[in-house]
Order: sequence, then structure tokens, then C-alpha cells
Amino acid sequence: MSETYTNVEDTPVGKKAAGPVGWLDERLGLAGAAKKNLRKIFPEHWSFMLGEIALWSFVVLLLSGVFLTFWFQPSMAQTVYDGAYGPMKGLEMSQAYASTLHISFDIRGGLLMRQIHHWAAALFIAAMMAHMLRVFFTGAYRKPRELNWLIGIGLLALGILSGFSGYSLPDDLLSGTGLRIAHGMIRSIPIVGSYVEFFLFGGEYPGEEIIPRLYMVHILLLPALLLALIAAHMLLLVYHKHTQWPGSGRTEENVVGYPMFPVYAAKAGGFFFVVFGFTALLGALLQINAVWVYGPYNPSEVTAGSQPDWYMGFAEGLLRIMPAWESTILGWTFSWNVMIPGLGGMGFLFTTLALWPFIERWITGDEREHHLLERPRNAPTRTAFGVAGITWFGVAWAAGGNDIIALRFQLDVMALVRFFQVAIIVGPIIAFIVTRRICIGLQRQDSDRILHGYETGILERTPDGGYSERHAPLPEASQYALTAHDRLPALQAPAETDENGVAAPATRRAKLRAKAREFYYHGAVDKPTAADVAHAEEHLGDHEGHPIELGEDFQGVSETGIPKSH
Repeated sequence: MSETYTNVEDTPVGKKAAGPVGWLDERLGLAGAAKKNLRKIFPEHWSFMLGEIALWSFVVLLLSGVFLTFWFQPSMAQTVYDGAYGPMKGLEMSQAYASTLHISFDIRGGLLMRQIHHWAAALFIAAMMAHMLRVFFTGAYRKPRELNWLIGIGLLALGILSGFSGYSLPDDLLSGTGLRIAHGMIRSIPIVGSYVEFFLFGGEYPGEEIIPRLYMVHILLLPALLLALIAAHMLLLVYHKHTQWPGSGRTEENVVGYPMFPVYAAKAGGFFFVVFGFTALLGALLQINAVWVYGPYNPSEVTAGSQPDWYMGFAEGLLRIMPAWESTILGWTFSWNVMIPGLGGMGFLFTTLALWPFIERWITGDEREHHLLERPRNAPTRTAFGVAGITWFGVAWAAGGNDIIALRFQLDVMALVRFFQVAIIVGPIIAFIVTRRICIGLQRQDSDRILHGYETGILERTPDGGYSERHAPLPEASQYALTAHDRLPALQAPAETDENGVAAPATRRAKLRAKAREFYYHGAVDKPTAADVAHAEEHLGDHEGHPIELGEDFQGVSETGIPKSH
């Protein structure tokens, strides 16, 4: 049976919409831009969904946050609780904490929405971190995407600030402990710390203004900045076109994938409901931030075993393992034990991430545009630095729970402090060395696969009784995927003098760059040349059995049955 199709403009709905749509198109010129962008091609790979998870988690955050604003009261004014939660009845607390309990126990679906909001925040930051790790390890930040990388760094920083301000709003004992730590970091700023404290808190800690101010920052300033950066991030993504993995038919000049509409739009829309459903499932089944367990905040109390949300754990850990360094200069007290780990730790992390694309570009001297992703093994030093950074972050994060670890495993907490103090220095170094050696080993393996083919599993017996396995050439698509990366550059020492025999300017800088390039490419294995591949294919093709012909130089077989010439 044949099917007939009707153009949209010929349907009843299309005829009714033609007038308004035409009116808008005549004045705004939307048709041309919409046609071009709706047919924009996007590649497909599972790792690209990490950014989508972050995007849709942010949408869930906005939707659930709007719900919570209807009942939350951002006030530190004291009131007596008279809600549904019996253990707190008659207890004096701030209106912020009382309204949080009211949302949790008196508003239908309030606790579910609170937990969805909190889980979405944790997922939002986790997805951003995973997405940025994917971008880092595949070299997707290279020219022309350095600006988008910086926007990503800004999004991550704003996401962490938004999360911190959000879980500080309930004014419970746990969030108050976190604010006390932030207060200590602010006061550790040399000379101006106390002034900044009074400005933010509206007086001496805890003051009466911090919750209302955090609320305005949390629901207005930070969401506006996040929306602006997300919009800029998406616009640059469309302008630069999406990166793609090497493969058959994929080059630096094209994009192989599916159009934005209808394929990608349908997939992205469906993925939003997957993320929303997963977040709702977490909120319904797994308890998070049970503020009624901690009680209202009291500046004279500290929650035993208090832990921040996971993304702030590394800052907590750095504070816990920092030696008690303090000094007094000209009457000013400098609390290095708080300032260096608290402000310096986060500053070091984000500054290093922001500068890395430019540092790598200076070392390699690569000024070309890159639209194909790079396998992590083909950039051993970059991958090693990435794993070293993850190790540093992980050690600091684990140190943030040293008291819980000591309690659960019956260990000496001070011994754990000493261990983490050593591990945060030694751990990244070991991780760097091991990771780079693994990457170089994988590079050698890829080179061997290209030149020697793959093992067919077919065993053959030679006339003298030896056994060997038949090899076959890799398919062309597999060879292309393994060799679709740049060859290693030729390393040259900088010239000491110019063509006139005069000492070359900037010699020290050139020597430093040469040493950095030597370190960056140290040990890396270059991919086989075209001649090597052609010779290997000819070698593999000119036999009916084992790929290496046994000639006069055959020296027998080893104890495993493999010819010794191998």
C-alpha cells in the first residue's frame, strides 16, 4: 500500500500558521538562519552526552528551584518552631531554618523537590567535571576552542559557588559549619580580610545579613551568569562546529553525524527526560541533606563528623592537612595555614586549568586548528598531567574525611594526616610516571598492530614441527583510526647565534622552551610511516601461512614453539 505525504504548509495547521510565521520572517529574517542551524550536523558518541547531562541537570535545578522559592524565607530573624516535625516543636531557630522544615514536612511534595534540587546540583557539578575531563584528555580545548575552555572553567567555578551558597541557605548546624569555614578563609586574606568579612556578613560573624545576601546571589546573580555562559558556550560550539573522533570519512574539514532537527533534537529531548527521571528517582529513594538531623545553627557549636558536599571536599581536605603555619609581620597576623589551602588551593586549581591550553600551545608551537579529537594515549604527557591532577584532587578529597576514616577503620587520625601530607605530594608524581609509561606502552601496541596485523587465532605448523599463529592485516578503517594523529615533531636545540654570529635574542627563553618540548615528547612513540605500512601489508600478503617467511636464517623454535627469528 502506497503512502502519501503532505507538506507542512499544505496542512490545516500549516495554512493557519503561514500568516504569522511569514509576518515574523519578513521582519526578523528567521527562515534562513533557522534552516541553516536546524540542519547543523552533530557527531555522535557516548562521551558527548556528559555535557548534555550537565545542561539538563541545570534545567532541573531551575525548575525545582522555582518551586522552593515559593515557601523559603531567607531571613535570620528568630522564631519559635510550631510545625509538623515533633522533635523541633518549641525550639527557637531562624526563619530560614523553620521554612526549610516547613517545606520538608508540611508542603505536599516539598521534601521530594528539596532532594531533587540537591541531587541535581551534585549531578550538575559532577557532569561538568566529567565533561571537562573528556575535553582535556582528548585535546578538544585546542585552537580554536581555547575561549570555550575558559568559559567551561568559569561555569565550573560558578557551579561550585552556586552549590555552596545553596546548601548554606537552610541555616542548619551543618551548613553553618560550612559558613564558619568560609568565614575563616575570608578572614585569612592579609590586611583586608576583616573588612571583607564585615562587608559580606553585615557585621561581625555570623551577623544577620549573610542568608538574605546568599539567597539573592543564589537565585539571581549566579543563575544569570550561568545562563549567560551556557548560552555563550553553546553559540561557540555551533560556530566552531563540534569536535569528532577520528574515523572513516572524518577529517579536520567536515563533521560526520546527524542534523540538529529532527534527529538530534529528538535525542536531546528524550535525554532530558532520562536525566530528569534519574534525578527524581534519586530524590525519591536516597536521602540527602536531612537538615532536621542537625538542628538550627548555633555559632558556639560544631557538627561532629561534619562533611561538605562532595565537590567542596578537596578544599576541606587541604585545610585539614596543612601544617599550622602562622606569622606576625608589622603587627599583622598572617594565617598561612588557612589562606594557602583555602584560597590558594582553589586558586591554584582553576588557574592551572585556565592556563593549560596556552602553556601546551607554547610548548608544542602548534598554531593549527584542530577539529579531530586525540586519543589520550597519543598525548602521554598531557594524559599523565591529567591523571596526576585527578590524584591530587582525590587525595585532598579523601583527606576531607580523615576523621570519618579514622573512626570507621579504628586508625590514628594524626597518622592519617601525616599520610595525606605525604600522599598529596608523592601520589601525583607516581601517577604521572605510571600513566605516561602506560600511554607509551599503548602507543607501541598500536604500532605493532598496524605493522604486524591482528592475531587470527589460526595456528599453523611449520615443516620442522614448530607452531605459529597466522596474522592478518588490520582493516583500513582500523588503521586509519589508529594513525589519525600528528607525527612527532623533530626536536632541535635553539640556535646560540644568528646568521651574523651575534648572540641570538631570547636565548634563555628558547632553551627553556626546547627543554619543555623535550620533556613533553619524551618517550613518545611515533606512528609508522606510509612506507612502513605499505611494507608491512606486502609482507603480510605474500604468504599462505605465517607472515614471516622462514629462510636460511631460521634458527629453530623457542620452548613455546615460536621461531627464534621472532
